[in-house]
Amino acid sequence: MSARLGNPVTGIQALKFAGRLWFVVAVTGQWIFAAAVAVFYGGAAFHGDYARWNQKLPHGYVAGETLGNLAVAAHLLFAVVILVCGPLQFIQALRRHYPRVHRWNGRAYLVTVCSTALIGAFMILNRGTVGDASMQAGFFFDALLVLGFAAMAWKCARERDFAAHRVWALRLFLVANAVWFFRVGLMFWVTVNQGPVGFDKQSFTGPFLTFLAFAQTLLPLAVLELSLYAERQGSSVLRILTAAVLLALTGMMAFGIFVASYVSWLPRITGAA
Repeated sequence: MSARLGNPVTGIQALKFAGRLWFVVAVTGQWIFAAAVAVFYGGAAFHGDYARWNQKLPHGYVAGETLGNLAVAAHLLFAVVILVCGPLQFIQALRRHYPRVHRWNGRAYLVTVCSTALIGAFMILNRGTVGDASMQAGFFFDALLVLGFAAMAWKCARERDFAAHRVWALRLFLVANAVWFFRVGLMFWVTVNQGPVGFDKQSFTGPFLTFLAFAQTLLPLAVLELSLYAERQGSSVLRILTAAVLLALTGMMAFGIFVASYVSWLPRITGAA
């Protein structure tokens, strides 16, 4: 058994399997969330009922603040584009058989994530968000990382350093979906603890939410760096251990996605919320 664990082929296969399973589960959850955002907020806008945004998004619509309302609308629209188009960049068949689609989708993705980061920062400064200053600092930190990683991904693509471009694109994909990780992580935490442990539900503040505001960015990046290291230089044992970590996190993420879908996202799609 130990000899088999030391087999480099076994290690890399385990790591690839865990990575692909994580990707499939994550994308499934992201596309459900994208559908929920499009149906709920888009449906409200279509019927001219912009005030309905405030049911799910504090200060989403403020009468008389045209610029701020447009910023929120653009932020929501771009979020759907990011959730739908981002994963397409990592589908090998698309890159191989339709390279032009991959390039143009990538350019649109970069513009969209940067625009969303800037609009999100504007919303924090102009209207604030849920939670206290520590939570807002976490979201602002993520916006800065989005801009920096997007610039590096673009630079490496321009220089045709595709190995480095892949790494920066993966980092960008994670930080661009930080708010989604926040929602899934929060659902997992509340369900496992059978209630809001570590924060106040009414004010939406507390040490756990402060932690999650930064963990939504730093935890996925830490796991990615571990996976990249195991892929490049790690032993077979390290690769298998890393795969085990990925599988465990995938299970937690899948549970969070299930709860979020059942409680929030699917009701928005079906009109029950």
